[in-house]
Amino acid sequence: MAATADIPVIDISAADQDAVARQLVDAAEEHGFIYIKNLGADISSGSIDGAFALSKKLFDAPLSEKQACTIQTNNRGWSGMHSETLDPKNQKIGDFKEAFNFGEFVNGKAQQPLPPTIASDEPQIGAFAASCHSLCQKLLHLLGIGLGVGDFFSSAHSADGESSSILRFLRYPPPDQTSRSSDDVRAGAHSDYGSITLLFRLKGQAGLELHKKDGGWAPVPVCPPGSENDPSPPILINIGDLLSYWTNGLFRSTVHRVAFPSDDEATKVEGETSAGPRYSIAFFCHPAGAVPLEPVPSDRVKNFVPDDSAPNENPYAERKVMTANEHLFMRLKASYGTLYDEKKP
Repeated sequence: MAATADIPVIDISAADQDAVARQLVDAAEEHGFIYIKNLGADISSGSIDGAFALSKKLFDAPLSEKQACTIQTNNRGWSGMHSETLDPKNQKIGDFKEAFNFGEFVNGKAQQPLPPTIASDEPQIGAFAASCHSLCQKLLHLLGIGLGVGDFFSSAHSADGESSSILRFLRYPPPDQTSRSSDDVRAGAHSDYGSITLLFRLKGQAGLELHKKDGGWAPVPVCPPGSENDPSPPILINIGDLLSYWTNGLFRSTVHRVAFPSDDEATKVEGETSAGPRYSIAFFCHPAGAVPLEPVPSDRVKNFVPDDSAPNENPYAERKVMTANEHLFMRLKASYGTLYDEKKP
């Protein structure tokens, strides 16, 4: 079986929140990916199960309903098979997945068209998105404490201003229902665009891999050792390019992908399979769009010296970026080039 990715598991309910903050900062610097557990009232296992049920309901909706909500340059709506290419330099064909992006909800109402199949579920989806944002605020505040800058990050992600945060439902079709070559992947190698990502997965569904510092790929188990009997798997969080850029590269934005099944035993995780459809839910947290990405006033950030011998996996880290929206648009254009060439946001 596979040698799985080295990712720490952090109990965010621990009484000593300063210690939790230090653990999160250390993990963000060293790994970029972190399992978090014991969420308490932040997000319940029942609400996660309910979100996955809605995801399946949405993707089973008639194609015409989904096409009527096709993704726009505001990054909201439905994207079909191959419409997104996360690794355009190396992929011959777009990702083998479909997705639906929900933007901000205002007073529980979506600010975009929804397929009629899930229209009555709008309050449930909005409540889940709000819970995700609340958890992200808690994590961002802890990261700020760990860096000695208090609410520097969390205040920039206030829901009061327009944000590009996205709740995304994803479905990958079964491998035996796809026509592909040996070089194809379900989702191309990429790093996320925003501040932090919450990733929810279903037990037994394989596919996620991260790029190791020494090269090569390592699978990321849905359930790390010791969590197999938990009601829901620990949530996986990861640092995005924007937060990596903001911290001068101190926080690591780790490249990852979703792979097709392989006959190589070294890539398999016990108890997981890629045989059927794969569902996941991601919440991509972004600051308010107009927030300037000014240097983080932290001595740890100021004194950080990047390791020049290690490749910089964030291809946008050295670009001059003024606002959160400018940073995001730069990344979206690379993945949806045609869409963004046709229209300006």
